[in-house]
Amino acid sequence: MSIDPFTLEVIRNGLSAIAEEMSLVVMRSARSPLLREAGDLSSALTDRDGLLIAQGQDIPMHMGVMSFTVQEFLKIVPRDRLRPGDVWLLNLPQVGGNHLPDVKAIRPVFSGDRIVAFAVSLAHWADVGGAAPGSYYAAAYDAWQEGLRIPPLRIITAEGPDEEKLAMVLANVRGPDERRGDILAQVAATRAADRRFAEMFARYGTDEVEQAFAALHDRAERQMRAAIAALPDGVYEGEDFMDDDGHGGPPTAVRVTLSIAGEEAVLDFSASDDAVPGPINTTRFITAASVYYVMKAICGPEIQASAGCYRPLKIVTRPGSILDAPADKPVVGGNHETAQRVADAVFLAFAKFAPEKLSAGGPTTAGLLIFGGHREDGTWTTFYEVHGGGEGARADRDGMPAIRAHMANVMGTPAEVVEAEYPIRVERQEILRGTGGKGKHIGGDGLRRVYRARVDGLTLTTMCERMVIPPYGLEGGEAGAPYRLTLARADGTEVALPGKTNLRIAKGDRVIAESSGGGGYGQI
Repeated sequence: MSIDPFTLEVIRNGLSAIAEEMSLVVMRSARSPLLREAGDLSSALTDRDGLLIAQGQDIPMHMGVMSFTVQEFLKIVPRDRLRPGDVWLLNLPQVGGNHLPDVKAIRPVFSGDRIVAFAVSLAHWADVGGAAPGSYYAAAYDAWQEGLRIPPLRIITAEGPDEEKLAMVLANVRGPDERRGDILAQVAATRAADRRFAEMFARYGTDEVEQAFAALHDRAERQMRAAIAALPDGVYEGEDFMDDDGHGGPPTAVRVTLSIAGEEAVLDFSASDDAVPGPINTTRFITAASVYYVMKAICGPEIQASAGCYRPLKIVTRPGSILDAPADKPVVGGNHETAQRVADAVFLAFAKFAPEKLSAGGPTTAGLLIFGGHREDGTWTTFYEVHGGGEGARADRDGMPAIRAHMANVMGTPAEVVEAEYPIRVERQEILRGTGGKGKHIGGDGLRRVYRARVDGLTLTTMCERMVIPPYGLEGGEAGAPYRLTLARADGTEVALPGKTNLRIAKGDRVIAESSGGGGYGQI
């Protein structure tokens, strides 16, 4: 039985619409502003074997990781243990994951008595326990300091929530009421997917929908193979550096060798530096996610995101390296800092033969600040905020100011929401003029945002890169200005903050974030 191309296209768009609806459900029902306002979440659908078939227009680092999550989940939880109505939580990095705050809710989708698909809702919890509010501990030297580690855990059945398991989870995180609301939002998103799948099965038949899954994999593979075949065969190297080892040590290298031969590409990261003491290590799943993003962005942005799209790619990591770290290493910052450097290294390999397809270096850091503590009424609060910077210039235009680039797609929290939800005032927000790198085309400008603490005893966590090694220029363009963080004490003294630290601030203290400018493109 074969599926006609018109039905295939309708089903393909229907799958993408399901994933998009899932993300909207979370944003409209979650308790935390991190999900409601910033949208630090993603949604994906897989076939019965855990192979990606659709994703929302969300965050590339999440989506790439979710290409593996259900496959790894099924190695631990066999299908015969799964029942209609189940929802399982999971955040272990080694089980198709990235870092502990990104918690996945997985629902098996049944047609009759058989599993046909899975719906996965990933949400960044504003706190998942650990040594520091927000679960980013800059001084961490092992994985257990970073928070609650959740192996596959069934928290919902057809009868409803398993309150004993939920109580265990919520007893180990800050802001349990907010976390409970966020969990239920994820559950609701997977329930919405289950309903939409039931409608699709009723309309087209389950067998035909499963045939569409297979056809989408095969078509995406053909499209990616054709795109790779259009690139010049050869071996190309790319290299970029983290500012330090996560604990203030020397820069740490991320290196890739890109080999293109016919319709296939091999990306070998074995020469990258060893795992480091601090929390900027990452998993092989994040490494692959970064590769998937780059290859799809360059070779086929219109190709349906699916497992078939990535079949022509082979990704090699070295166990024990910063990109394939041992399970006991801290990884919280690697999710959005090292992931970005992987993408930059691959882009720099492409720059050897296709610079016209690329942007110069941009704000490839979360520029993350986390404020934690108690509101004036005594309730717990955790404010997690990322900061965009200047986009790198391209061969045909200047870079844009104050945006997120590449692996990230999280929005800034509006100042009005910050001041309504947290004991913090946003005193200033402006474009940092002149921070983009010079060139034939100029890099985009960074952003300045100033926060003032309205209560004593708030904790501040920073997790930023591009402070030592700025965004690179291309084809003779200059580098952009580096990221800067400053603590202006209420007594008038100012202190330059490191990119990765935890400290306490007092009422009246100001934290000044000045994000990096983008690199320039071409000689003047």
